[in-house]
Amino acid sequence: MNLQILISNLTNPTLLFFLLGIIAVRVKSDLEIPASTAKFISLYLLFSIGFKGGQELAHSPFTAEIAWSCLAGLVIASVIPAYTFFILKRKLTVADAGAVAAAYGSVSAVTFVAATTYLESQGLTFSGHMVAVMALMESPAIIVGVILITFYDRDNQGALGVRDIIHHSFTNGSVLMITGSLIIGIIADEKAALGIKPFTTDIFKGFLAIFLLEMGLVVGNKLKSFWRYGVFAIAFAILMPLINGVVVAYASQLITLDVGNRFMFAVLAASASYIAVPAAMRLASPKADPGLYIPMALGVTFPFNITVGMPIYMWIVTSY
Repeated sequence: MNLQILISNLTNPTLLFFLLGIIAVRVKSDLEIPASTAKFISLYLLFSIGFKGGQELAHSPFTAEIAWSCLAGLVIASVIPAYTFFILKRKLTVADAGAVAAAYGSVSAVTFVAATTYLESQGLTFSGHMVAVMALMESPAIIVGVILITFYDRDNQGALGVRDIIHHSFTNGSVLMITGSLIIGIIADEKAALGIKPFTTDIFKGFLAIFLLEMGLVVGNKLKSFWRYGVFAIAFAILMPLINGVVVAYASQLITLDVGNRFMFAVLAASASYIAVPAAMRLASPKADPGLYIPMALGVTFPFNITVGMPIYMWIVTSY
């Protein structure tokens, strides 16, 4: 692994703001990001990613690679929660196992954003259809997770029916925003779209840094309850995304030979959702503990991916 790349990732402003949020909580600072502001920024990030991806997709002819990429994304997002659930069920309750499995089968839009900046630092790009792949991967994992919880935990009081959860998964605010923005980006007039380019591009990284500061505050507040789950939760939050990322990084050559696209596939497989899944699980499985799956995804997996994981995935896609 290139030491310079690792140092660059560790000193990335977005990661440092994330750490600042955790530190602020630990020293009992009154630093906070208003909930309405945090929600606006998260919606902005999803809008920007979706719209830019749609614009790129609009200028790309529909090919077999795009179709296979979308299908591969759906398969990955369905298989990962299915097999991780049975691993987790040995140590956790059914509700917690289903929630964690859904989180690791779904994707993190913020990790996707961090991956785009990492690619830029390597002088590489990715195709716009990978944004569509990311949007498609949000919901299947949630649906699989809820089905498994419903099947194995008959006493899951307050759980929604499968039909309701499918509806909720596709109409979830984050899923709808990124999917809608992607579609708008595809059909929007090119000249008119240039008018909002400064908003979707120039200020993007600044908003990302503030958003990760708020995420650090969230993790800092939940770390106390997280520690009671012990070494297993930490080991899973590191090893599972690493395994998923490495396998998909290597196997992605069956779908595409583009290095940027293969790297993004690996990152999507390795990432874990801490926005869409918590929102869905709050309704679908009230017994699942957010003090477990949010810190695992956000406090362990996210920083691991952007510091250690991404250089490993890049090495694989450039070597094999």
